[in-house]
Amino acid sequence: MTSQEITVALEVNGQTTTVTAMADTPLLLILRNDLQLNGPKYGCGLGECGACTVIIDGVAARSCVFPLAGAVDRQIITLEGLGTRAEPHPVQQAFIDEQAAQCGYCLNGMIMTAKALLDRIPNPSETQIRNELSANLCRCGTHIEILRAVLRAARQTP
Repeated sequence: MTSQEITVALEVNGQTTTVTAMADTPLLLILRNDLQLNGPKYGCGLGECGACTVIIDGVAARSCVFPLAGAVDRQIITLEGLGTRAEPHPVQQAFIDEQAAQCGYCLNGMIMTAKALLDRIPNPSETQIRNELSANLCRCGTHIEILRAVLRAARQTP
């Protein structure tokens, strides 16, 4: 079965934009190439590393395997939709405060997954955080700092 080109209105970071692409185009490519949003990263392209994570209708989702057609009538939030340089979201600020980055490639996925977790469970246990982040890969080894950042964000998020 071949994919068809579609024109859709997407709600990304609270703004509606219209895009035209093949229905099965990964949402990640639309976000990065068409909308110039570079928070979500291309990592594995298989939905296994988490670098491309966005929040769709409140749930962390791997945008590299999420088709454009599935994003219609959904609320999509990328890293750029959380906060600004001047006023970072509490999760972003916690990652800064805990210095939870080395190369930074995994940060998008870690932050977006943490945000979705904290929206569901405002005061998660360390075990819940570990379980939630276990499918996000970080090759630099900042796992302890990331864990501390999520715990800090839980304490600071209203």
